[in-house]
Amino acid sequence: MTALAPPAAAPVAAAGRSPSRLVWERLRRDRAARFGLIVVALFVLIALSAPLLTKLNGWSPYDFDPTAIDKELAGVPKGALGGISAEHWLGVEPVSGRDIFSRIVYGARISLLISALATVVSVLLGTTFGLLAGYFGGWVDAAISRVMDLLMSFPSLIFMIALISVIPDGDRVTLLVCIMGGFGWPYIGRIVRGQAITVKHREYVEAARVGGAMGGGLLFREILPNITAPILVYATLSIPANIGTEAALSFLGVGVRPPTASWGQMIQESMLWYEVDPMYFIVPGLCLFLTVLAFTLLGDALRDAIDPKGARR
Repeated sequence: MTALAPPAAAPVAAAGRSPSRLVWERLRRDRAARFGLIVVALFVLIALSAPLLTKLNGWSPYDFDPTAIDKELAGVPKGALGGISAEHWLGVEPVSGRDIFSRIVYGARISLLISALATVVSVLLGTTFGLLAGYFGGWVDAAISRVMDLLMSFPSLIFMIALISVIPDGDRVTLLVCIMGGFGWPYIGRIVRGQAITVKHREYVEAARVGGAMGGGLLFREILPNITAPILVYATLSIPANIGTEAALSFLGVGVRPPTASWGQMIQESMLWYEVDPMYFIVPGLCLFLTVLAFTLLGDALRDAIDPKGARR
């Protein structure tokens, strides 16, 4: 009688790996994911170390350098490429002479902080209301769904501009986070609601219900842990959208107020100077482009890593 061959080692090893380990291995093999992760990590590091970088540079984002601009030419930076030199690594702003490098690194702080906090607000609200709507159904689902439909029907950017314009000035960062998060949560709420409706009929949820679990226990111990993957993917893809929204609001003059540095604000100011000083437009524009691209690539790769079968459809 012929002995049965032992099972192959690879499937056993694959079966023994945790889902998070498998996702990480797929991300490591994805070139786009590696590029996105490196760029995101670089800009996060720049934002966190902004005070140290400006000390090394020797210029605060608020310091004026009148010697770096030509007053006879309406404040055009002296030298080539917008005044790039050993003293000003990325040149200076026209008219004011403020150091662009220092304003870029502090602008990264503002852009990443606002977009990350707005994403947290939208994910928390969307997850909470989506779970309630999907689990309880009935009038709770109808009421929450109508609110989501109402918010999603608004042209959000126009209403953000209107709200920010009429609300009295205060902490601009907090105001932007609350308004952007308030308009963003229905999108994740829709996703979570659909997932909760599907998961609440699974066997393990029914078993927990028979075992005495009720309400919050079922929602946060049985349903929520099993729908975290789409929530995580949405959060990763929401950050670049919020970065673009913050830049657009600052570009339109209703976002972060001067003298606080913001990439969108710098792009708006550079529009008057792009013919004589294109570097003033290129530097913040390139930073904004790379950050949004990196987060988008990372979010797409994470979605494909979590659901590789869906990526091949």
